[in-house]
Amino acid sequence: MKLISYIHNGKESWGAVINDQVIDLAKVSGLDTLADFVGSPKFDERESLVLNQKPIAPFASVELLPVIPRPEKIVCAVRNYMDHHHEAVSAGLKVELSTEPPIFLRVWRSQCAHNAPIVRPKVSESLDWEGELAVIIGKGGRDIPESEAINHVAGYSCYNDGSVREWQFHAKQIAAGKNFESTGGFGPWMVTHEEIDPKRKLKLEVRLNGEIMQSGDTGQMIFSTARLISYASTIFTLVPGDVIITGTPSGVGFSRKPPRFMKAGDICEVEIEGVGLLRNPIVDQT
Repeated sequence: MKLISYIHNGKESWGAVINDQVIDLAKVSGLDTLADFVGSPKFDERESLVLNQKPIAPFASVELLPVIPRPEKIVCAVRNYMDHHHEAVSAGLKVELSTEPPIFLRVWRSQCAHNAPIVRPKVSESLDWEGELAVIIGKGGRDIPESEAINHVAGYSCYNDGSVREWQFHAKQIAAGKNFESTGGFGPWMVTHEEIDPKRKLKLEVRLNGEIMQSGDTGQMIFSTARLISYASTIFTLVPGDVIITGTPSGVGFSRKPPRFMKAGDICEVEIEGVGLLRNPIVDQT
């Protein structure tokens, strides 16, 4: 099932996309947000909830929000694809492979929805793309064993972990360049977990104005989704609606010769096999 957060007739809500039509599920479930739903026992009743519900609008006519608009935590993996690690080294970064998953946090205001603009900030001309698989937590917990971690996944989505490169490199901690407002595309929807075999290698492709920039698959991850969830849960309690961003393959802009970055007027797309296609126009901060 495909689940979304959206605005329709000026009201924020959430629901399912069935045959390109939106079924609102907030009222029938009694739950205000998609994050509330994925952590509720009613999440297991999602198929029956949509039965006999009339669509409220065509999918194309609603204004989408980031899949989880205001997650408590957005946990992002750093250089979690071997080829991306190698390209970072080749580009002159002094980085080493870690024995534990290196992570950082994004804030929710740094996100934007499918078809919403990714905003290049005034202070930079080096806004880079990073296509990534997003994992949405359904069942929370602390100290989750790796062997059980996949059971905590509600679903999957596409993410563009837009990076303001020189701000990322101001210090050893990269969070500054990862948290400018409206730089992280998230959407268009969450595909519920039963549609994706956890062992499946999902093709991931990023296109800028139709040109392929990144092409890889999730089988190239250094640390698996289960490992990332388990590691993060050792640090803090994961809660329903938390988002784990799993890293990007090679092909980012800063490693190219000469470097290439997103600019106003560009269209960046992240497509992940079995999950969906996230599209964002690029605009300059006003």
